Amino acid sequence: MTTHAVRLEAAGAAVTVVSAERAVTDWTARYFGQWWKASEVAPESVCTGPVVVAQVSPGAYADAALEVTQRPHTSAVHAKARLLLARDEAAGVIRGVSPEEALAYRSEPAVGRLTVIGCATEPVATATARLAREVMRGTLLRAGWSVLHASAVVHEGRVILTFGQKGAGKTTTALVLAARRGLALLANDRVFVRRNRRGGVDVLPWPSAAALGLGLLDGLGWFEVVQERLESGEALHPTQDGRVTEALRAGRREPLWEGGKELKAQVFPDQFPSWFGVPLATGGVAGALVFPRTEQGAVPAAEDGDGRGLTDSDFMSGRTEDRYPDVFELARVDGGGAADARHEVLHLLAELPHHAVVLGHDVEGNADVLAKVTGCA
Repeated sequence: MTTHAVRLEAAGAAVTVVSAERAVTDWTARYFGQWWKASEVAPESVCTGPVVVAQVSPGAYADAALEVTQRPHTSAVHAKARLLLARDEAAGVIRGVSPEEALAYRSEPAVGRLTVIGCATEPVATATARLAREVMRGTLLRAGWSVLHASAVVHEGRVILTFGQKGAGKTTTALVLAARRGLALLANDRVFVRRNRRGGVDVLPWPSAAALGLGLLDGLGWFEVVQERLESGEALHPTQDGRVTEALRAGRREPLWEGGKELKAQVFPDQFPSWFGVPLATGGVAGALVFPRTEQGAVPAAEDGDGRGLTDSDFMSGRTEDRYPDVFELARVDGGGAADARHEVLHLLAELPHHAVVLGHDVEGNADVLAKVTGCA
């Protein structure tokens, strides 16, 4: 049986994904390749370093699931899915099964090996990529990086970081600058940060699909692009709600809501350059902080005063990481990085220019204000 392997590398961290299914390794390369380095390697060369092994086999899944359910187990939520976990302390193995997703896992933290087993290729591919990213996160955190909750774009090596709660305009700020002023997109929701030898803050991307509301797609002039791509047979990320796909196909641009939460299009990283002409950046040095506030009907403008500053709450931590808790002990450190590393970065970022802005629904007006205050005009 032919085996395929793809190695991911970023800032000295690396993890290799191995599978008999080329579609699985291709998915990983596609998902991470333009933000992190992804290269195909010979499977026989994979003898050191963390490895994620992916297997598509209904029979193997059934056996692995039985191993969990027949043992004492606990329940957790990971990536919004229910997960049953069984620990074998003597063997150093953590087993897991997500019955709704038909996915099983075997983690061996001491040797850096994780196995993902499922019944169908696409769920295995998405889970494998997600957990390979978690392995990379752990390696970077142990090397002194932290995870900051921010969107980011890069202008001539200078990273503009955008902060705020849901609905404040983090994503809007980043994408308006990328789409209207040609800046490169570094991250949609999170970034890795670490002090560099020059006393600045280096920034790396956290690769992920980007959630874009239908109104934002329309305002950026991307709605028709997505519609045409879908009609030609291409697809957005499979985590997207089917109702969003239906609205895009039907040309319905009004935001979709469910239980107070907006349903959004889920865009693959590589679709930003290929669909929208937005380049992706692989890193940079923090240069400015933006704190947007979105208000319906507002005239885009810089606001008086310094706005709010950064706090510990702007960093991810094991306490606040509810989407990807370290249930398989892939990180083996706090999920947002060491507290002293976060505080060091916090003080360095506090010395950078801070810009408070109010944004409206005039995309060009938003772009003009943002470019002016950040020095990208």
